[in-house]
Amino acid sequence: MKKKSSGFTLIEIMVVVVILGVLSALIVPNVIGRPDEARVAAAKLGVQQIGNALEYYRLDNGFYPSTEQGISALVDSPSGFPEPNNWNPSGYLKSMPEDPWGEAYLYFNEGRDFEVYSFGADRQEGGEGVDADVRLSEL
Repeated sequence: MKKKSSGFTLIEIMVVVVILGVLSALIVPNVIGRPDEARVAAAKLGVQQIGNALEYYRLDNGFYPSTEQGISALVDSPSGFPEPNNWNPSGYLKSMPEDPWGEAYLYFNEGRDFEVYSFGADRQEGGEGVDADVRLSEL
């Protein structure tokens, strides 16, 4: 009786390598050739993630953190007014997020409305293209 050996044949490995090569040839130039657009997309995802965490915070506590408490209220239990009565001990975000350009996301609260945003690549208010502000309210 022969023992049946398990594993991949050389042809199976070669097929996988060829498929990975074709995918790399198609995808990598598109990603590498557009790093600015990729950063804008990452910033949009970042403000959406913060917006979702703020909604969970409001569901637990009945209000959003104040502007002074800021986004850090999603990571560590905030002090000051308004004091959360039902803050999640695990937090709402694992750590303080930064936008793809290495700056902190900005947060402003007007009672029942809030704004989360990044100033974009130019790190200044306004701008066009990759320099444009990325705002939750505009997504």
